[in-house]
Amino acid sequence: QGEGVGCGRPDCQVGCDCDRFLELWNLVFMQFNRDGEGRLQPLAKPCIDTGMGLERISAILQEVKSNYETDLFRPIFEEIETISHIPYGQEPRSDVSIRVIADHSRAATFLISDGVLPSNEGRGYVLRRIMRRAMRHGKILGIVGSFLYRTSSKVVDLMKEAYPELRETEAVVSKVIQNEEERFSETLDSGLKILREELEQLQREGGMILPGEVAFRLYDTYGFPLDLTAEILEEKGMSFDEAGFKAQMEEQKHKSKQAWQGIGEGKTKEVYRQIVNEGTKTAFLGYEETQSESKILRLIKDDERVPFAVEGDEIEMITEKTPFYGEAGGQVGDRGVIFHEGFSIEVENTIKPMEELIIHQGKVKRGRVKEGMEAVLQVEGERRRAVALNHTATHLMQAVLREVLGDHVHQAGSLVSPERLRFDFTHFASMEKEELERVEALVNQKIRENLKVETKIMAVEDALQTGAMALFGEKYGEKVRVVMVSDFSIELCGGTHTSRTGDIGLFKIVSESGVAAGVRRMEALTGEGAYRYVKEEERELWKIASSLKSVPGELSSRIERLLERNKELERELSSFQDKLSHQELSNLLPFVREIKGVKVLSAQVDGKDIKRMREFVDQLKGKIGSGIILLGGQSQNKISLIMGVTPDLTHRFNANDLIKKIAFLIGGTGGGRPDFAQAGGTDSKKLDEALKAIDDLI
Repeated sequence: QGEGVGCGRPDCQVGCDCDRFLELWNLVFMQFNRDGEGRLQPLAKPCIDTGMGLERISAILQEVKSNYETDLFRPIFEEIETISHIPYGQEPRSDVSIRVIADHSRAATFLISDGVLPSNEGRGYVLRRIMRRAMRHGKILGIVGSFLYRTSSKVVDLMKEAYPELRETEAVVSKVIQNEEERFSETLDSGLKILREELEQLQREGGMILPGEVAFRLYDTYGFPLDLTAEILEEKGMSFDEAGFKAQMEEQKHKSKQAWQGIGEGKTKEVYRQIVNEGTKTAFLGYEETQSESKILRLIKDDERVPFAVEGDEIEMITEKTPFYGEAGGQVGDRGVIFHEGFSIEVENTIKPMEELIIHQGKVKRGRVKEGMEAVLQVEGERRRAVALNHTATHLMQAVLREVLGDHVHQAGSLVSPERLRFDFTHFASMEKEELERVEALVNQKIRENLKVETKIMAVEDALQTGAMALFGEKYGEKVRVVMVSDFSIELCGGTHTSRTGDIGLFKIVSESGVAAGVRRMEALTGEGAYRYVKEEERELWKIASSLKSVPGELSSRIERLLERNKELERELSSFQDKLSHQELSNLLPFVREIKGVKVLSAQVDGKDIKRMREFVDQLKGKIGSGIILLGGQSQNKISLIMGVTPDLTHRFNANDLIKKIAFLIGGTGGGRPDFAQAGGTDSKKLDEALKAIDDLI
């Protein structure tokens, strides 16, 4: 790499650990396989593994010493220099921060563009760590406020020709980064403050190793990344107790595991496992029918298998086949009845705890039922239909959300019941009013188009190639069921659906909120439920309009006029109160007295809120010039004391100390600053005594 680079030894050659020689292209000639005992066996197909650094080629062609000095990085550096007012190349420590920000800006931009969002697990957590490390280095450079979205924009400018998708996702990337910067700003400030205090304490004690429990508390409670803690410690020549941190982490995992029991696989009862191991399974017929006949295979009562059950027993039943849908994929289980000559069972819920095992949960309403009997299974049709409408509407909503918000939207959870639908999805910010309106309008448009809903059984690879949406992290078999709403929505789904979108009738969003970092929740109604909701809102609107002697169409202008009139009245009231206060202040001045050369004013002013009493104290301090003011009053059954000490007397009389000594007389407590303090209490009979107590204290 030229003079001045490398170890300088005469015998220096390729392979030396110094930086004299730069590896540009790597060739690995693969000829053998080394087995477990170290023996080399010739490969059936020898090959050459080759790798070349494209950015390193750029550095050589541009005759610079580092990838960071190429035109791939310089424009990003210049943006950082503009933001931080710190030039690159003048100070090693700031150079490191500039390089980190530039490199991490590129990584974050591409990850978010590819649909990854910051989160606390998996690839989302990797992204969050990258972004937060860059933000921390921004702090080191003295950058105040959000900045990473600007460096990301520069990345897009540089790379958009080679990667045109960056143009399409630029707005989304910018919003995600800004949102994460705002969130982390609070985390970073809190974490840095706590870490600084802990390090100061550690240094006072002569320690060099931060306790593992402190590092874990920063990580677990405040969301402060461990690698940032380690980096800050390393800069100060310190470290943290890694073993202690791991011990805390293991303890947390153990607690989480205990709390998790009863969820997912942990919920699967042993009796279910035994039944499956016997080869018992249920065939689901519910896609084609809502009533069928079947043989009763197993009965369960109090988590134990029983041969029969009688009237009043709460049982679980497994049949050879069933039209009942077992709760799965967010869709609730079916209800209905199972009956035959001699017995009737009301099915209150249906679950699917294990693959190919459907459990009917209910109560024997009549007669005696036993294993081996034939039965008629009848699903509650209207309820099933309502669930199907909501499930198809959920598919429409996800497709529309991706169209309105972007391809980063993915399902993070759902609930499909007969009354409503709830959909959790990945998104970085609360939705704007216009976005919600557009989603609602587009879903209703697809309903009016009366699109055909079809299902197909396909190989999972073929289904994914068609563009079918799959639930991230879900395990699928070789064959999957694909639900297609025309060509607008294609999803892998095992739930029940309507045959045409027009059956849904109406779609109405009722709420949108956040449930976790990067996860939003939308709740909606369809069909009859949506109609009832709209009518209820209409009735409420008419009620309000009637109260304001108006009609719904004119409510907005009517309310605006009322608000304007209210502001006028508030201004008039404020002006009147100011005049009254001026008079009241003048009435208080004669109560000023002098004790040991100090002006003192204590008086009772009832009917004033805390804010007005504070204003009184401030104004009285200005009027008497030098002295101590103590005002007490009763408002809404509460006793308040406000004390002010002028600046020239705070070295002799501390308002914080004085108010505490007086507050106990009214059965309360108080505190504040040396020049201003307040207290509250409940004993109104002692207020006069408390106001006089200031004389003795001076």
